[in-house]
This record gives sequence, structure tokens and C-alpha cells, in this order.
Amino acid sequence: MTPETPRSIAGPVDFEQVIRKSRFLAHLEPVTSIELADAAIAATRKRHPDARHHCVALIIGASANQQRSNDAGEPAGTAGVPMLEVLRRRNMTDVVAIVTRYFGGVLLGAGGLARAYSSSVAQALDLATLVLRVPRLPVIVDAPLSGAGRIEHLVRVWANSTGAIIEAVEYGASAKFALLVAPDALPSLRAELASVGAPEPLTGQARIVDVPVSTAASHSFQREPKVP
Repeated sequence: MTPETPRSIAGPVDFEQVIRKSRFLAHLEPVTSIELADAAIAATRKRHPDARHHCVALIIGASANQQRSNDAGEPAGTAGVPMLEVLRRRNMTDVVAIVTRYFGGVLLGAGGLARAYSSSVAQALDLATLVLRVPRLPVIVDAPLSGAGRIEHLVRVWANSTGAIIEAVEYGASAKFALLVAPDALPSLRAELASVGAPEPLTGQARIVDVPVSTAASHSFQREPKVP
């Protein structure tokens, strides 16, 4: 795993803090499109219709190429941009951060606002379960029923050692094992299958999936190749 590997969050997370009588409610949500981000923002506004501000920062895309922020009535540069900088520093993508503020009657000043909004997002991220947004190849191992038990054992052991994901196991006319495999691990799988006389695996087009950070770290991923 490298610092350049984009991260996201596994699910929504909320954090609340009170600073000089103002309530700051941070809501983070995983999203994969501007439309989903807009829906999350609209839902937050609906939950808190009487709040004074709903400030937003979002980053979307496998290369984090879609980035937006909105101060939502706060002085320019005191809310959305500081929130966005937190997401950038944490190498986040496919996430929208919304911080709702209930004004407490005490002015915080530009610096105080920037610290309040950025710390709200940072502390919400600290509570989140992080995932890596990485390319994985869909792979099908289609094996004859004779010897299928041995091949299944091999596939499971190999998947456990490399961090591959077993999506499905199906026994019918043959035994089929559906996996999601890191592109640079495919030669290893082919070699393992060949060593027991199993058929060549069938591969699909790489797609971006979520892998828990702890799982990726335990399998020592050094560099995630880009999707062609």
C-alpha cells in the first residue's frame, strides 16, 4: 500500500462537537457520483431544516478527479475549502462530507471557523472504517467435479494468502469459483492451478472495488496498478 492509493469509507459516519455554543454535525457518506452526493446533501438538509449552514466538500472518482466545496453562507474559504483539504490530506475519494452548523450566537472568526469545520471532518474520519479503492479482476475457475474438492482447497488457501475475494462457489455440472483478484497476483493463481492440472482461469475486465485497509496491509500490497 502506498500513500497514493485512494481511500474511501465503508459506510456513513457521524460526529458532533460544540464549539463556543455552536453545534457542528459532520456527516460523511460514501458516494460514487455527483448525483449520489447531491442526494446525500439533500437528505441532510431535510434532517436539519432549521440549521443555519450545511457546508460541503466532496471528492469522487478513481483518480479523485471530481472535487467540490461549498461554504453555504459562511465567509468565503472558511468552511468548504478547509473540509476539502482534510479529505485531500487523507487521500480520500468517493466520499461527501457535510457539516451542519447550528449557530450559537458567538462569532468564531475566520480562523475559528476553518478549524471547527476541518476538525469536524477529521474527527468523523477518525471514526470511519476505511477501505482502499483498488482495481480487481473478476476471475472464474471452472473445474471438473472430479478433484473439485482439492481445487477448492487450493483456491481458498491461495485467496487467503493474497487477499483475493471469493465472491461465489457453485457446484453443478462443474465446480465454479468466482474471485476478485489483484491484477499482479493473477500469474500466481495461474501457476497454482497449473500445478494441479486445473483449467486456465477465465478473467473479466478490471473494476474498482473496496478492500478493507487492514486486509490490504496484512497482505503487503506495495503498489496498486492502474486499471487499463
